[in-house]
Amino acid sequence: MYFLLIGIVGILLKYLEIAPVSDWSWLIVLSPFALAVAWWAFADASGYTKRKEIEKMAERKQKRLDQQHDALGMIKKRK
Repeated sequence: MYFLLIGIVGILLKYLEIAPVSDWSWLIVLSPFALAVAWWAFADASGYTKRKEIEKMAERKQKRLDQQHDALGMIKKRK
């Protein structure tokens, strides 16, 4: 996500001809987009994206269970 933001800012600065970005080559200005594609490919191939999704679902499930236990007046088990 950060690579995309950097790329958009770079394009804006290049388009508006704001120094020092106006002197840079387009290859340098557009390189954050290539880095973003590389990061997404790595994250998908390594399982990082799926792992984060599973962690998020587990947190929501635990929160829902805790709310149900509180509503029923049950005490949570202590570890």
